[in-house]
Amino acid sequence: MNAVNAKNPGSSKYTPQKSSSASTYVLGGLALLVIAAVVIGGVLWQNSRTAPRADGYGTVKNPDVAAAVDADGVITLGLPSATRTVDIFEDAMCPYCAELEQVHGQELAQKIDEGAITVRYHMLDFLNQLSPSGTYSTRAVAASQCVAATGDGPVFSAFHAALFSADFKPEEKGSTDRTDAELADRARESGASDGAVSCITDGSRVDAAAQSAATGSQALAAAGGRGTPTVLVDGAVVDTQNSDWVANLG
Repeated sequence: MNAVNAKNPGSSKYTPQKSSSASTYVLGGLALLVIAAVVIGGVLWQNSRTAPRADGYGTVKNPDVAAAVDADGVITLGLPSATRTVDIFEDAMCPYCAELEQVHGQELAQKIDEGAITVRYHMLDFLNQLSPSGTYSTRAVAASQCVAATGDGPVFSAFHAALFSADFKPEEKGSTDRTDAELADRARESGASDGAVSCITDGSRVDAAAQSAATGSQALAAAGGRGTPTVLVDGAVVDTQNSDWVANLG
């Protein structure tokens, strides 16, 4: 008798033996529970990572906080006594820059108000090509400089937050972006002066903004950044995926 027939003398074919058992069902159930726990944990982690920090604080409030535009077009925001410097390279069309502002903007504003940091905004325009007008990023740089040049820190902070807000920032490759008139209106709503509003509507800073954006792109490359947003703290690139990077500033 061969091995097959020895297994089942009444048949010339091997018949698989039933192997299911209570332990199999238990192990299967445990596996499903583990998978569910991993999925739920991942969702909760993602939600916590993208939740606004210092939510409810808002934008800069301290009237002593000043804004300024330096010779290279970099916008600085802070108190003279600030001991640490944060450099942010961003583009007004960049969705990840908007996420950075939405998650950490209020937290940064609080640090600025407390005098812990000065923030230097390097506004770039390499995403012009993804705006329907082909010029939105540059015009947003110019508008930001128009507002910052007045020196009013709280107003610039409010306008900067508005640029990246979900109800204002254009979508990449969308059907429309924002006109100069809309940028001016948002600046006015943020408290900007008539002079700043006129600066935006007449486009007087657009050429300078294009030049400063190009200079900013060179500075980004020199700093070791590969895209926007890139953040430096005291000259060193930081990992913004670490949700505590602002809190760690002290």
